[in-house]
Amino acid sequence: QVQLVESGGGLVQPGGSLRLACAASGSIFSINTMGWYRQAPGKERELVATMSSGGTTDYTDSVKGRFTISRDNAKYTVYLQMDSLKPEDTAMYYCNLRQAVVIYWGQGTQVTVSS
Repeated sequence: QVQLVESGGGLVQPGGSLRLACAASGSIFSINTMGWYRQAPGKERELVATMSSGGTTDYTDSVKGRFTISRDNAKYTVYLQMDSLKPEDTAMYYCNLRQAVVIYWGQGTQVTVSS
């Protein structure tokens, strides 16, 4: 089993920054993909950014140039640096780990962008 614990959410003004972190523990394979998804009220969960253990990244178009995903493989931790935040970035952000055919989710951390 794998456990994911997110941290770093909160309330920020438009144009501000936040850094999310997700620490994984348990039976983690050396080859995996970790990332972030988000879900706003009344909307479906959507991909924000992912990063493979080999360093390949993927971003949704709306965050390109503003968000940066990174990971520390030794610590089994993935980060999401979010800059130039907009009100439309407001959502619950979920950490995700995919290895083999199994997908794990964290409990989520709320990000609210508002003045």
